[in-house]
Amino acid sequence: MKIFTFDTTLRDGTQGEAVSFSVEDKIVIAQKLDELGIDYIEGGWPGSNPRDKEFFARAREVQFKHAKLTAFGSTRFARNRVDQDPNVRQLLEAGTPACSIFGKSWDLHTQRALGITEEENLVLIGETVKYLTDHGKEVVYDAEHFFDGYTSDPSFALRTLEAAKNAGASVLCLCDTNGGTLTGRLVEILAVVRQRFDGIIGIHCHNDSDVAVANTIAAVEAGVTHVQGCFNGYGERCGNANMASVLPNLEIKLGHTTIGPERLASITSVARFIAELANLSVRNDQPYVGRSAFAHKGGVHVSAVLKDSATYEHIRPDLVGNRQRVLLSDLSGRSNILYKLKQHGLIDRLDDAAHRELLERIKHMEFMGYELEAAEGTFELLVREALHPGTNLFEVVSYETATKGSAKQESQTVATVTLKAQDGIHSATATGHGPVNALDLCLRQCLSQLYPEISNVRLTDYKVRVLDSKKGSAAKVRVLVEWSDHKRSWATVGVSDNVITASWHALLDAIKLELMRMMEKDETIARVVEDYCWGV
Repeated sequence: MKIFTFDTTLRDGTQGEAVSFSVEDKIVIAQKLDELGIDYIEGGWPGSNPRDKEFFARAREVQFKHAKLTAFGSTRFARNRVDQDPNVRQLLEAGTPACSIFGKSWDLHTQRALGITEEENLVLIGETVKYLTDHGKEVVYDAEHFFDGYTSDPSFALRTLEAAKNAGASVLCLCDTNGGTLTGRLVEILAVVRQRFDGIIGIHCHNDSDVAVANTIAAVEAGVTHVQGCFNGYGERCGNANMASVLPNLEIKLGHTTIGPERLASITSVARFIAELANLSVRNDQPYVGRSAFAHKGGVHVSAVLKDSATYEHIRPDLVGNRQRVLLSDLSGRSNILYKLKQHGLIDRLDDAAHRELLERIKHMEFMGYELEAAEGTFELLVREALHPGTNLFEVVSYETATKGSAKQESQTVATVTLKAQDGIHSATATGHGPVNALDLCLRQCLSQLYPEISNVRLTDYKVRVLDSKKGSAAKVRVLVEWSDHKRSWATVGVSDNVITASWHALLDAIKLELMRMMEKDETIARVVEDYCWGV
């Protein structure tokens, strides 16, 4: 069955905390949603703010291939004639083929928020819908607070739908605006609505009870054919039904048609694209599109997945444009290591003894506090060292740092590093912005003549985590350092009860890794630890 999709990321989604899009962002996202095959794209409320008004003016220049751009607004104000109401006029001036308007379905709101009688509210709904349809607009009527309104006064709530339907609304969308309706109750109320009204019934769920997606799916099973939501679950308070979960559930699990299987394979990249423009991260544990959605850590799980991915994956990741990942930790079995090596054709380059040694090194490092899930650069170094036993690019003879400061002068850090390389002893002293920077400068000076390419490696991020807070300032710490050579990024990790020592170990791993990459330009080794580059 065809289920119509109505995305409100650009309107309801922007009402979520920390979610903000520029006009240019909204134009680009609208085009991306159109390419994905969304049927209706609600672009904003032109009567509420200049940004949305400008968006609709700019959107007139965009040729949408599939979607109907939709302007959002309310029924007319009680004090205004419908043809003189500023909000209604802005809806017409937006120039969109469709409009979505909300009206009050709850007697509490009619009496308290609007301060009018129930009959007057029915007139507002009917006149506004009819005025817009008379001007050639397709109208999606959002019955605000419908489920709360029905619980309070079923007769009045149903009469509001009747007013919109009789005036020409194409869709009657039932809104769980407060997000407090549980699934069983929602289905009961929907059964009554379906008995009374034919045509397209829609659902708009908020997530305040953490059941927005479940309620949306249940609504479709109860006969709804129009679903509304926001990508990544953005929206007011706890957010709206997450379209990145709703669409795969409807397509893959229930066999309905929303955007189609080919476009569904792009849903992960679209979700990440929207998050990037919102300057927010997609939750790792977000179903279907998160990085952890198809990630496996336990050795038993990985062993089974290698035989048949269906053992621990409810769908194939590629159906939604995601991918399978295997994590490395003290929970890893041999299967995790074998998976990483086999994935890129390296399985035959290590014998069984090397496999076992590599696994034991990883488990011991994790026990000591290392975290290789976030530092796959360190794991890559372990693999390269296992593939090339005995390789010794340089040895650290000594290193030291000294920091001096006073109340009147900022502190200064001086570091000295001495290395033994193939051509002899190298020593360097440097002043830096703190001990890590000073040590980094010294290490590069010592190696620059032998390996000039090392100058391309730069530190991009630095994180410290205390592993045992009970020990206070004597606690063991884990330092995670992110690096880049302008082509790719990686992270290395160091652990010690001395933050300088932990930082030094992470620094050494990064430099050693880059030198081993230069020594053996083997792309298959690099790919064994690659993290997916999310294209859009």
